[in-house]
Amino acid sequence: MLNKNIQRARKAKGLSQEELACQINVVRQTISKWEKGLSVPDADMLIALAAALDASVSTLLGDTSSLSGNASTEARQCSVDAPDAQQLAEKLELINAKFAEQAKEKRKLRFRLCLAALLMTGVLLIGFRVIEGVYEPWDYSKFDFERAVVGVLAHGFGWIFVRLSPFIAIGALIGMYRNQER
Repeated sequence: MLNKNIQRARKAKGLSQEELACQINVVRQTISKWEKGLSVPDADMLIALAAALDASVSTLLGDTSSLSGNASTEARQCSVDAPDAQQLAEKLELINAKFAEQAKEKRKLRFRLCLAALLMTGVLLIGFRVIEGVYEPWDYSKFDFERAVVGVLAHGFGWIFVRLSPFIAIGALIGMYRNQER
């Protein structure tokens, strides 16, 4: 919500990320992170951002839907009023907590996907071992064309999978290690 409001206000003012960054003394990548929702500005930076965009802090936080013309005065007043600054800090804390929760959920999902890849690789390798490999001595002269094609495809899959499975397993283990809960 904050990220879309920052982007909307910046575009409404006709500023590029670079120009806005120069106005509030940050680098362009910081503005990009805020607009992508990868991070949020701190309270002082949000006040400066609101002043540069001629928007109120509450507009950027999503309390109202319109941009106000005298918002820079309102933004400056927000830095003076302690209760408003406290409310602003609380809202930013909630937004940060939401981002942290989303990051934690993404990490759990990546861990589960790596675990599933590792388990699937193990199951397929065990399956190939149980059926004594896909390298059975098939005599393709006894089969019709369709069965011969299926046999060649099965052999090809087995040959490729057996050679790639160590890399898949190592990649899954590394992914699980990097995404484990801390």
